[in-house]
Amino acid sequence: MDLSDEILIPAPRDRVYAALNDPDILKECIPGCQELTKASDTELEAKVLLKVGPVKAKFSGDVTLDPAGAPEHFSLTGQGNGGAAGFAKGGADVVLEEQGEETLLRYTAHADIGGKLAQLGNRVVQSTAKKLAAQFFDNLKTRLSDDV
Repeated sequence: MDLSDEILIPAPRDRVYAALNDPDILKECIPGCQELTKASDTELEAKVLLKVGPVKAKFSGDVTLDPAGAPEHFSLTGQGNGGAAGFAKGGADVVLEEQGEETLLRYTAHADIGGKLAQLGNRVVQSTAKKLAAQFFDNLKTRLSDDV
């Protein structure tokens, strides 16, 4: 499954990059996030409760950040396991482009899924992934706007 999008965020690039690396802000912004801990400067561990179609599961996973090129560009990889619901693993490339006092965030992401999730069909999973990404970025925009 592949996703990509552009989002204009009402904050300077340094603030957006800092927010994307702050476990407390991420926990607030990630839909269904129950726990998020920073294992190191480049590693996060998360527990997220998600519902994809009829499948509801608690996923445990980890994300590793590659900050080479930051704050203009960075990438991340991760994997999550939802027990009987299945698994997901993948990565994303993120570009943060300054536009005055705002930041244009562009991302491309790829994920492989297995288990019950894969049986739901690509359309259901992709639709849910797009919805969750939109919720995350709406939450991030709201959070950064509240900081002003």
